[in-house]
Amino acid sequence: MQINDRVMDPQERIGFRLRSLYSDAGYCRYRMSKFEEYDLYSRNKDFLFSEGVITFTDTNGRLMALKPDVTLSIIKNGRDIPGALRRVYYHENVYRVASAEDGFREQTQVGVECMGDVDSSCVAEVLKLAAKSLELCSADYVLEISHLGILGTLTDAVASGERMREALLQCAGEKNLHGISRICQENGLAKGAEEPLKQLLNLYGPPRTVMPKIRKLAEENGAAEYADELGQAAAAFAGSDMENRIRIDFSASGDTKYYNGIVFKGFISGIPGSVLSGGQYDRLMRRMGRKDRAVGFAVFLNMLERLTEGGQADA
Repeated sequence: MQINDRVMDPQERIGFRLRSLYSDAGYCRYRMSKFEEYDLYSRNKDFLFSEGVITFTDTNGRLMALKPDVTLSIIKNGRDIPGALRRVYYHENVYRVASAEDGFREQTQVGVECMGDVDSSCVAEVLKLAAKSLELCSADYVLEISHLGILGTLTDAVASGERMREALLQCAGEKNLHGISRICQENGLAKGAEEPLKQLLNLYGPPRTVMPKIRKLAEENGAAEYADELGQAAAAFAGSDMENRIRIDFSASGDTKYYNGIVFKGFISGIPGSVLSGGQYDRLMRRMGRKDRAVGFAVFLNMLERLTEGGQADA
């Protein structure tokens, strides 16, 4: 069926184009109802973008929730099949607290999930789809990639407990180097013990520029294997038109209770905050009783309201 872009608003137009991109790449559409049992979300609150969940009691007395997330539902309603690979995409509305002032809002997101026998080629495939997704939204984009294995190794080298580890990771996500030094000093660490972690967070730029420095730092601190994985992921863009849009940035992190390995965020010029977020989430799969591996991302269409037809953000 021929679709006329001119009758669509920017969100609809981009959503349709993204769905076509994922379908052409061999991903099947996943559809879900507007609500799930509340227990699914209450057990995984840390994974959600906001803590607030709209709940109601159905006619059978079950506590239900308007969905604040799609990934959890896909995991719950799938099953492990050894050696198989499940590729799905979705275009769904979720219900989240946008801010304390705005309260709950219906938000639209489009995304992909790859689950099962996931290997480095699957991760590269999803990363390239993420970059192409940003490119469909605007030519002026950046995809930032990092590896939680490297960040976690250097954090664990100085953290004396889980509370300190979480505080350090929070500072890392904010690139708060002074905060990292303060935490280490307050916990009685030797002066300079945190330097490798701070050096890692200072490494930002195109893979060809920063990967040699990351490899050296990782080898010196017992994270060489993770650096190899990051290098393989970045190499997926080598020689392509997208290569100059890729950056290594270790503040692009996720919750280490759920995510592992490669994580990434996408940004478009003129729009504050990330419009795309994703990564590997094998740990979430384990928490939900699954043995499969997984990687995916979501594009937040509501963030794109200011985009014009040419992919520029209105002032």
